[in-house]
Amino acid sequence: MGDDISSGQFTREQRQRYREKVRTCLDVFERMLVDHHFDFDKPLTGLEIELNLVDEHLQPAMRNAEVLHAIEDPAFQTELGRYNIELNVPPRPLPGESALELEELLKNSLNHAEERANASGTRIVMIGILPTLELEHLEGVEWMSANPRYQALDEAVFAARREDLELDITGADSLRVFASTIAPESACTSVQLHLQVSPADFAPNWNAAQVLAGPQLALGANSPFLFGKQLWAETRTELFLQATDTRSPELRNQGVRPPVFFGERWITSIFDLFEENVRYFPALLPETTDEDPEAVLAAGGAPKLQELRLHNGTVYRWNRPVYDVANGRPHLRVENRVLPAGPTVADVMANAAFYYGALRMLSEDERPVWTKMSFDAAKANFDAGARRGVDALFYWPGFGEVRWDELILRHLLPLADEGLSRWGVATKARDRYLGIVADRCRLQRNGASWQVEAVAGLERRGMDRRAALAKMLELYCEGMHAGDPVHTWEIP
Repeated sequence: MGDDISSGQFTREQRQRYREKVRTCLDVFERMLVDHHFDFDKPLTGLEIELNLVDEHLQPAMRNAEVLHAIEDPAFQTELGRYNIELNVPPRPLPGESALELEELLKNSLNHAEERANASGTRIVMIGILPTLELEHLEGVEWMSANPRYQALDEAVFAARREDLELDITGADSLRVFASTIAPESACTSVQLHLQVSPADFAPNWNAAQVLAGPQLALGANSPFLFGKQLWAETRTELFLQATDTRSPELRNQGVRPPVFFGERWITSIFDLFEENVRYFPALLPETTDEDPEAVLAAGGAPKLQELRLHNGTVYRWNRPVYDVANGRPHLRVENRVLPAGPTVADVMANAAFYYGALRMLSEDERPVWTKMSFDAAKANFDAGARRGVDALFYWPGFGEVRWDELILRHLLPLADEGLSRWGVATKARDRYLGIVADRCRLQRNGASWQVEAVAGLERRGMDRRAALAKMLELYCEGMHAGDPVHTWEIP
């Protein structure tokens, strides 16, 4: 989704040619789905973690190029902001003790990266939104990574809007500011979970992922502060929507869809989502390639469908469809983008285990939950999880209105355990990660609630908000490196 582009300037003729090429790619993709041109020997999972860089004072450190050079590991890459990097984990199967091995791999990779970053006076923080980030850190041009794609995306958003972005979010506090770039988007750092699926299994897995989005947020929210204000439990979801919004207020009033898009209906095929992308969303980065996808397919090859993929990469669904080609073989993935980064590797693994296990069971149910729940109810659950976190209430068939912790403990956690068992995940791994989920539910504490309680405690001691946020982040970093799950952390 982060493919580079060669230019940020596009002519009218390029835009017209790109639209035609995207439609050609969509036609070829439809034929591939009908003729089963897809690789699916065994399901593989993938993981990406976006990270923040801070200096010795826990302020954003605009040094990602320097840090990446020091790390010398291709698994770490740039992200939108100069204070962001991303860790990409190669695809791997779920069965056995693979999850436990992945936890150790992540710890070792992050410890190595932290050691290299420390040499330049930089620290790495795994958190949904950096609490010490202020709007003044994002002024000028120093905040953006040196990649033509990011500059082109910034220019495209504002060419479509023709006015500054407005951020207007109300929670415990209220925030209303304007931005002349997409810089606030860089504040959103997430964990992205990938699952390779067959064409026939894509729709039930995507529908199930949409159903799980609300519970995922209540369980894993970790972004309560932005620019010094306490807003939503997972402010990142609303910030991402507003910071990339190509619509003027008038277009919003007309019901035009935003690029950050939950969706509006259950699907029957992955084609539904790609066709929606082409029908509803204008191109932001209309760069074409020389590939003739029809000729490649006719010759028995796997077309890259680069224009379709690039377009899909600028429609930010919380559960995104992915078409990709690896080793000359095409495959499909569900990319789950709901979760924030952190707080610890153990928490990330627990969130992932819960998602993969529950997804397996919900997607294979003979009478799936989405046949008994409206799509609007799933969207309302998503919003409730993001706004309220550990105070969220959901609608769920058979339960009516139910607290998030009760829903997970009574219903979704047993499903997740059975689902992981079906994946062949070892009992040791299931007990470790689902035990973390259960304890988080029983204590009603996630990363967001810990941050809020910690800041409140520090403010009661006489600290102002900025000082409290910095001290909280210092304690957060200690807990992150110690590695114990966030529900076990003490409140200052």
